[in-house]
Amino acid sequence: MLIVEAQPKSISAEKYRVLRTNIQYSSIDKEIRRIVVTSAEPGEGKSTTAGNLALAFSQDNKKVLLIDCDLRKPSVHKKFKLSNTLGLSDVIINKEKIQEAIQERNENLDVLSAGKLPPNPSELLGSVTMDKLLEYFETIYDVIILDSPPLHAVTDAQILSKKSDGLVLVVRAERTKKDSVLAAKALLEKVNAPILGVVLNGGESTKEKYYYYYGH
Repeated sequence: MLIVEAQPKSISAEKYRVLRTNIQYSSIDKEIRRIVVTSAEPGEGKSTTAGNLALAFSQDNKKVLLIDCDLRKPSVHKKFKLSNTLGLSDVIINKEKIQEAIQERNENLDVLSAGKLPPNPSELLGSVTMDKLLEYFETIYDVIILDSPPLHAVTDAQILSKKSDGLVLVVRAERTKKDSVLAAKALLEKVNAPILGVVLNGGESTKEKYYYYYGH
């Protein structure tokens, strides 16, 4: 659920704004502009986190582009109720389709869906064309959020982490195993991924517990 948009005054929405602030202050020497959001395994809420984080940045008057880089099982277009006729895979193959593929969510947030499912997702994401595409987007947007496939499924998140300024790992409360998280961290460390931190998704969010954490 895109809680930041649907219920902007809720505690959950405020948590995403806290996450946004933490990311902004996570690096003193380098501005965090390209952010990869991934998880250890499927179903942990990475796409929901990516979508809400993109909305939180857009509410901070940042020009934001959310890209669905899950070229195997995309879901961003479903969460935002957008078309997936044209998307990232189509743009990588034919850069002339950039403006056709990008969809406006609000005045500060644009979305680039995954597009047609290609036979070689890892190769497309690791291509020089993808590098140039991200460089081009940086001339337009303040923040680029890349929704990546899970780490244990394929190498895509490792590839994208090398093209990012920071990576957020999403884990699900009472579901993600400790060994799975540690293995995911090890995979990222192998490629020297710039890990910003971990987001615990699906935890208890009572008002009392939330403010206890915030106050301390």
